[in-house]
Amino acid sequence: MTTALPGTSTRWFRRYRPVARPRLRLVCLPHAGGGPTAFRTWAGGLPDDVELLSACYPGRQDRMREPIPATLAALADPLAEALLPLLDRPVALFGHSMGATVAYEVALRLERHGAVPRRVFVSGRAAPHRVPPGTLHRGADQALIDAVRRLDDVHRSAWDDPDLAELLLPVLRADYRMIETYRPPPILPRLAAPVTAYAGARDTDGRLPDFEAWSHTTTGGFRLRVFPGGHFFLVPEETTLLADLTTHLA
Repeated sequence: MTTALPGTSTRWFRRYRPVARPRLRLVCLPHAGGGPTAFRTWAGGLPDDVELLSACYPGRQDRMREPIPATLAALADPLAEALLPLLDRPVALFGHSMGATVAYEVALRLERHGAVPRRVFVSGRAAPHRVPPGTLHRGADQALIDAVRRLDDVHRSAWDDPDLAELLLPVLRADYRMIETYRPPPILPRLAAPVTAYAGARDTDGRLPDFEAWSHTTTGGFRLRVFPGGHFFLVPEETTLLADLTTHLA
């Protein structure tokens, strides 16, 4: 179930379980090629007083006709603006893969407005200053598909359907362009919010030191937890992950 949100927030976020008087809002940022439904099942695993919002980026679902931003900054700017009307309650951010970097950039913008998130959860992504440049977004379709299939053992079968692959590819390529061309400033901005990093033990998209390096993005405290599984460990480990996450939302 979704319900309406105020102003521009309606375009940017889906609320799968409305809470009349939420103690806190958990805002989830999807992976490259992903949409808000990636977090739909989470509502049932969160405390009753935590409201779950999931971001819908341009170019997918009911925003399919909207152009996808060319840069990650051009995505983070309106996301942060859309969150401002929702800051009547404390907010925590959770981002997976590309969404982890989006969460970091959105948190930086919120803090410039004087709103420090309760916590920023970053999942399945190396720290911004540990990610080398990439060129998959400029390569052949099959090379991009093969790279995603190697990384994603949970949704791999989606690419077996040629019609579905044709629909997904433009969004995936545009998202990869955003993340592969993103560069943090030479002096890495640090959040006041505490950061928790989650990683899969078999994730080939980063090494343990890359995930540990998120500690350099905050002055508010840092913790890393490694789960069994690969890049999309959060799907089979959903129950355990949400239990861990909930302990930081108290």
